[in-house]
Amino acid sequence: MLLNGLKKGAGIAALAVLAACASTPDESETIVPAAPVVEAPQGEVPGSMEDLKKNVGHRVFFGYNQYNLTNESQAILRRQAAWLQEYPGSRIRIEGNCDERGTREYNLALGARRANAAKAFLVGLGVDAGRIQVLSSGKENPVDPRSTPEAWSINRNATTVLTTAVSS
Repeated sequence: MLLNGLKKGAGIAALAVLAACASTPDESETIVPAAPVVEAPQGEVPGSMEDLKKNVGHRVFFGYNQYNLTNESQAILRRQAAWLQEYPGSRIRIEGNCDERGTREYNLALGARRANAAKAFLVGLGVDAGRIQVLSSGKENPVDPRSTPEAWSINRNATTVLTTAVSS
């Protein structure tokens, strides 16, 4: 009985320490989404959407009101191009997204420019343009629905979605 009480007390203390370490960023800071974490394969099928997400990266991010590709975005798209070359029967859709600010029409146009920028980069690396569809969701499909600078930075993206998977 005493041992169970000590275990519960230790667990509560550990949670309190973790909670005390949490912090929120200063609003004046520029928030940049973290690069995708590449983990060791855990049973995903090669050439699948899960494989693309975990081992390549399926999303690139943009600055406010921007559609130019950063160096980090270009690196992710280079990995996508190599992955698409490895699975030549696969087809993708690049979905351009925006944060909630701005009009619906403006964000649809900006989302299209973002998706087309990613497509053009992939085509420039040798991916057949016929394998790539583009779609703009504007501000309609946020990754993060909050109205915060962090959410806005995550929602400004082009997301690659596998539409046809064919293993090599």
